[in-house]
Order: sequence, then structure tokens, then C-alpha cells
Amino acid sequence: MKKFVIYGLVGVVVIGIAFSVFRKGKAKEETTVVHPADFVQQVSVSGKVVAAQDVDLGFSQGGRISKVYAKVGDVVPAGKLLAEIENGDLRATVLQKQAALETQQAKLESIKQGTRPEELAIAQTTVDNAQSALTQADQVVADAIKDAYTKSDDAIRHKVDQFMTNPSLDPQLIFLTKNIQTARNVEFERLTIQKILTDWQIDNASIIGNDGVLVYAEKAQKNLASVSSLLADAGSVLNEATISPTITQTAVSGYIADIAAARTAVNTAIVNLSAAVGAQKNASASLSSAQKNLLLKKAGSTQADIDAQSAQVKAAQADLANAQAQLAKTLIFSPFAGVVTKMEAKVGQIVSLNTTEASMIGNGSFQVESFVPEVNVSLIKVGDPAKVTLDAYGEDVNFSVKIVSIDPAETLQDGVSTYKAVLQFDSQDPRVKSGMTANALITTEKRENVIAVPQKIVVTKDGQKFVKVKEGETVTERKVETGSVSSLGQIEITSGLKDGDVVVLEETSASNKQAK
Repeated sequence: MKKFVIYGLVGVVVIGIAFSVFRKGKAKEETTVVHPADFVQQVSVSGKVVAAQDVDLGFSQGGRISKVYAKVGDVVPAGKLLAEIENGDLRATVLQKQAALETQQAKLESIKQGTRPEELAIAQTTVDNAQSALTQADQVVADAIKDAYTKSDDAIRHKVDQFMTNPSLDPQLIFLTKNIQTARNVEFERLTIQKILTDWQIDNASIIGNDGVLVYAEKAQKNLASVSSLLADAGSVLNEATISPTITQTAVSGYIADIAAARTAVNTAIVNLSAAVGAQKNASASLSSAQKNLLLKKAGSTQADIDAQSAQVKAAQADLANAQAQLAKTLIFSPFAGVVTKMEAKVGQIVSLNTTEASMIGNGSFQVESFVPEVNVSLIKVGDPAKVTLDAYGEDVNFSVKIVSIDPAETLQDGVSTYKAVLQFDSQDPRVKSGMTANALITTEKRENVIAVPQKIVVTKDGQKFVKVKEGETVTERKVETGSVSSLGQIEITSGLKDGDVVVLEETSASNKQAK
């Protein structure tokens, strides 16, 4: 059964223990002088040396062992073949599947080699035709933009401006209307449309092809929307115009007819421009498709043929992988670099599925596994250093280790909750072997220049702590403050005592005096 002992070395250096024996009826005292020293708390645990990596190996199917390639004690690299069972048929299957894969890969390469010159010529002609169609479509869009400008300019300057004064700078309607807000909108829109028409005219002189023409088309469509809005508002105010001697009904009716005609022309321009833009986008898409098709032709074959043959290659790869997996069931490989610790496999022996035929441990990497009871687990943490002795070498030979993991879940041992702690050796040592019994002394806390006294001599009165201090022949109770308590019952004194103070450890009556 494992032992768990906690040690605490507290920095109290005993200079001398003074015994004063008095006359009968008087008291005797046991004292000590306190000095700052190291404060160390340690937990002692026992465990066993295990390999950091270890594994039992066997075959994934039964059969007769045909070859063994390693023996106990051999140092082997990762991936080393250790033993195999009879598998000639499986090796032949692997070779067949490998040949089938190479055949399918050759077919794929043949398909990718190229397209006939006649097909390339047709594809190139398609690209040329699509390019010509796109150029024509660009021109149609440009013409539609310019026509839209002409119709918009005519609608504003010749239809709207005839019933406005100073239209380009400070437009004002020459008649009154019941719809005052709309009338103000018309005047404001006319002022805004002036800059639109000016910029539009400038743009028409620099329309470019391809993607650029669509940028101008988008601006033209926004301009047409503004013109259409102005014409709609103008029609509304004319329908509610106030007839006067200066503005006759005949004049208003003429204005209304002119605005209606202008709206029709602008709406037609909107439809024509939208159709031209759609045709241009279709022509651009057709060119892109033709260009991609030409690239595909130049690459080798149709993508469908390439994809179909690629699928055949993947199927052949899957068949080969399956054959290799079946072969692997008849082989034992080393999963990592290490030492063979057991080899039960013998040539000619018939083995069953998943029986252990070989064992390995990692190459020289060992650790100590111990189980710490719950009363002590709170004292330790990952990274704590420790010294280990091995029963094989005695207590005088120490090995340095440190805690690398502590299980979060408990393990019941003899009905007691324990927690597995793993301590790893700081360096490899050929003397360390798996299975050795180990005793570790874990340092959980260490501080310097600490004054401490036995916990039993600290008394509590009214919530305050006191220690008896002897000054000359007088013993007084001195108030102290305390800190950590070691596992051996020593308690840290954080204030109240100083280096050289004499504390009373024990007082007894003279009737109990006895030479020590």
C-alpha cells in the first residue's frame, strides 16, 4: 500500500534549549531562540516508474506468422516492420490495384493532352464573333445614351422653358397654380436639371466601350429619372394653372400637349436605353463564355470528360487503399521510436485476431505515476519540483522530476479518493527502468527568511494570538500575527517576533520535574 506523508521544514534554528529547574513548588521552562530560516513544505508520495509511451501490438486478423523482424531489446525507429503473417495473396492484390490505378491515371493524362486544331479554330471564331457582337452592343448603348440626352434636352429647353422665365439661373413659372408646393418643386428641379444637362453633354463626348459604357449608361438612367420627374410635376401644375388675360386656356392647353409629347419621348428613351444595356450585358456574358470555352479547349479536352476520368482515377485510388488496408492487417509496425519489450510472435505460429504479440516502450522517456489522497492534492500543482529515489538504488541516489499533470477526476483506492499525478524526469537516465518503485518528495512551498514556531505554543484570546516570550527572568505574553502552517505543525509568524527572541515551548510544575 502506497504511503503519503507531508513534511514541513520551518525556519526555526534551535540555538539552545534551556531548562530551568526551581525549588519544589516552582515551575520549570523549556525555551528556544528563534531565527529566520527557510520555510519549506513538502509532500511525500510513492509510485511506479512507467514509460511515457508504451503500447501492446497485435495483428488485426488471424493467420500463420511468416516472418519476425525484431526481438526483445531491439531499438527500432517509428514505422519499423516487426512481424507479419502469411499474406502473399493480399500483396498480389495490392500490385493489381496499383497497376489499375496507373492505367486510369494514364487515360486521364491522355484526355488532358489537347484538343484537335479544328476544334480550336471553331472556338476561336466563336470568341471573335462574340467580341464583334459586344462592340456593336457597346455602340448601341452609346447611341441610346446620346439619343436620351437629345430628347431630354429638347423636353427641358423647348417644352418646359417656354412657360418659365430665366430658367437656367432663377426659374419662375409665368402662371399661377393652385398646387403651390408642386410649382416650387418644378422651379427647383429646373434649376437642378441645368447642371445635369451640362455634365451629360460633356460625358457624351467621352463614352468608352466595354465596362465603361455601362458606367455612362447608369448615369444616363439617373438623369432620365430626374427629367421624367420634372416633366411629371410640370404636367401637374399645368393641369391646375390659373387662367388669366396673360395666360389663356389655349396657351395652357398647348403647354400640356407639349409636356405630354416630351414625356412620351423621354419614356421611349428610357425603354431604349434599358434594352440596349440588357443586350450589352448579354453580349459581354457571351464573350466571357466563349473565352472560357476556348481556354478549356486549349487545356486539353472537355471539362466533363476530364471530370469523368478523374472520378475513375479516384475510384482506382480507393480500391488500392482498400487493398493496402487489408494487407496492413497482416503486419505489425512500430508506432513510434522505442525499445521492443516483448516479442511473443514466432515463425509458423498461428495467431488469433487482436492478441498481443509484441510490446514497446518509448525510447528512454520515463515518468512516475503516483496517486495522491484528496487531503494532500490541494497542496500540489503542475510544475512543482521533486526529488525521487528508486528502491533499486537506495535513498542516497536522487533523480530530479517535476509534476506535469494532475488528474481532475478521482480514482478510488481502498475506498479512498485519490488523484493520479504524473512526475516526469528532468533528463533521461539509463539507470531508470519501467516498473521500478519510486518515492518522491514534492516541494510545494519554499520561502526564505521566515520566522516560525510550533503551532501549539500560539494561544488565542479574545480573537487575538499570543506567544510567551522570556525576557531575562520574566515571561510575558506577546501579541503576534501568523501566516502559513507547515504540515509538521510549525506556524509562520509574520509580526510580533524577531530574530533572537526566546520563546517558551513548555512550562511544567516542579512536582513533574525530571532531568532530560
